[in-house]
This record gives sequence, C-alpha cells and structure tokens, in this order.
Amino acid sequence: MSSSPDINYAKLFGLGSAAAPVVFAVLYIPLLGWFVRQSIVRPTFVVRTLALFCAIRITAFIIRAVLAGSDSAGHNLGLLIGDEILVSVGFAGLLYSAYTLVLDRMLLSDSSKPTGMIARLAADRIIFRVVMIVAVALGFSDPHTANGGKILRIVSTVTLLVFTVLQAYLTLRVVRAECAYRQSDESWGMKHGSYILCAISLLLFIREAFTTATSSDVARQNNEHLWYPLSALPEILVVALYATPGLVPPRSELPT
Repeated sequence: MSSSPDINYAKLFGLGSAAAPVVFAVLYIPLLGWFVRQSIVRPTFVVRTLALFCAIRITAFIIRAVLAGSDSAGHNLGLLIGDEILVSVGFAGLLYSAYTLVLDRMLLSDSSKPTGMIARLAADRIIFRVVMIVAVALGFSDPHTANGGKILRIVSTVTLLVFTVLQAYLTLRVVRAECAYRQSDESWGMKHGSYILCAISLLLFIREAFTTATSSDVARQNNEHLWYPLSALPEILVVALYATPGLVPPRSELPT
C-alpha cells in the first residue's frame, strides 16, 4: 500500500486514543530506570534486554500517541509501519528474555536439564535465536500489498506462538525441578520464582495467541478495545514480574 495524503492510516487501522499510549509510556519509565540500574549493578543478558525492551516500548507508545493525536501524523504510513516494527521486535526480545531466564535457572537445577529430543532442541539457544530472528524478519512483510505479505505475516506470528509454547514447556520442566529442590537460604525471587515464571509464560501466551488469532486482520488486531487488554497489558505485567528481586540469577551464580 502506497502512502496517500488523503488517508488517515491511524484511524483506518484503529488507532484512536492518544491518552492510553501516554499512560503506558509513563508506566514504562520507572521500569526502564529499574532495569538500567540492574544492568549496571547486576549485569546479565536478561536485564539488559529488558532495559532495551522498555526503551522500545516507550518509543512505540509515544509514536502511537502521536499517530492518534495528530491528524498530519496519522496520514504518515511510514510512521505507522515503524510502530508495527517496534512492537514486533520488542515482543521477540521479551520472549527471548523469558527463554533465557528459564535456561539460566535450568542450569542451577541439575534435575531439570533436558533429556528428550524435543526438550534438547527447544533448549538449544542458537537454534531458538536463529529461527526467531527469521520469524521476526518475515513479520516485516507488508500485509497490505499482496496476499504473499499476509501469508508471511501469519507464518511469522504462528512461529512466535510455537516458540512461546516451547518456552512454557521448558518453564514447566524448571518449575517441577525447583519444587522438588528447595534451599532455605534462597532469595524471595528464587524461592517463589516457579509461580512467577508460570505467570510470565501464561501472559506471553495470551499476548501471542491474540496476535496470532488476528494476524490476518490488522484493523482488528489494532482495535484498542482488544489490543490494550490482550497485548499491551500482558507485556507490561510480564516486565513488572521480571523486576521481582532475586528472580534473575546473577551471572556469578551461573555455571561456566
């Protein structure tokens, strides 16, 4: 679809509220500050990725507010596509953070190490990362130009949904192992991490299931009555859960 000065793309694809994205952008600011601080005090891949995710989400919500609040910005198709790209890339980073956290906690529990072929493949960080990057790249196809673009977008979202399920599967393995092996001197986040990891997996699944179910209808996917409670809210709740003290093990505790 080529850009046209006569079409308000923001309104066309369901972006009407300027207040809601501002609220979410403001809510992400203290979370960004927390993870930036954690990146300095206890630097790990997970907290650094979460800091970047918060920055991406703040930027995306600001763009969304501008698109909804400014008529001239609403006619800018490039700005809308940029917002969609930030949303897609941001979720991939959030999912990979959850995956990395589960594998890191798996390293601390010998009994949860993968044994079956599916579990071993799911726990292969390189395979997971490469396939997820390909899935995200496919999602950049313009769904408005041709059926091919829509198909690639659906393939992308379904792939991310499968990876979300795999992450949940690994989470259940870790939870089962951690429930059988407890230490009295564990931090609150480590001691109750099993419940938090389950909540994170459930929220990620809700978010990606909604995205997959609406992947063939961009207007419905951007419907604010659906998008905020089923996509934006689960994401920020996941980030808030990550901020639980002791949930993310420091690098010094991980086996080399």
